[in-house]
Amino acid sequence: MSAEMIAQPIARLQGLDKTTARVSQFEVPVSGEARFGTLSIWVRACKRSPPEESPENAAFLEIFENRPSEAKVRIFNGWMFSSSPALSGLEHAVYDVNLLECKGAPPPPIPTPPPAPATPPPSSRGKTAR
Repeated sequence: MSAEMIAQPIARLQGLDKTTARVSQFEVPVSGEARFGTLSIWVRACKRSPPEESPENAAFLEIFENRPSEAKVRIFNGWMFSSSPALSGLEHAVYDVNLLECKGAPPPPIPTPPPAPATPPPSSRGKTAR
């Protein structure tokens, strides 16, 4: 019996623009949106397998195409798997989108100590400038 997948708050995706051959990686929080070219990518869920299982990531995505002066069209709605991008991937003439991983939130930033107080300028003893 396999273990339950672990929900993660961030999906790391990769997009390919086939016209320019440019590859972009971007992170999208669950319930968040990313823009890639004319696409709007919504991440609805992101899960990964527990460490003792074979590595697997799965994200439920909704992808819409936004063209000027046209209605927004949903072109993908379903689960993507990092280990099998061709199993359930986005089929589009211009763009490819793949799931790389589901991951936890980044650690909070380490606070930086306040700057040291400025040292006063050396005092001049004796004559003062006029």
